[in-house]
Amino acid sequence: MGFGSIWHWVIVLVVVLLLFGSGKISGIMGDVAKGIKSFKKGMKDDDDETPTASRTTIEGNATSKEKDPV
Repeated sequence: MGFGSIWHWVIVLVVVLLLFGSGKISGIMGDVAKGIKSFKKGMKDDDDETPTASRTTIEGNATSKEKDPV
């Protein structure tokens, strides 16, 4: 009769199904899946942007600092 007994989890599952119904639970799980996909896409977009940022070049004229011959 511990916290991990099978009957404990069966009763918890029945109570959750009675309170929320199976339609709400499947809707919530669908929203969680969409959130995870969006998060993964965002992480992939960040990885794609990083290499392009390191390839930027600075354009300009190079000048040298030479001592004036006196």
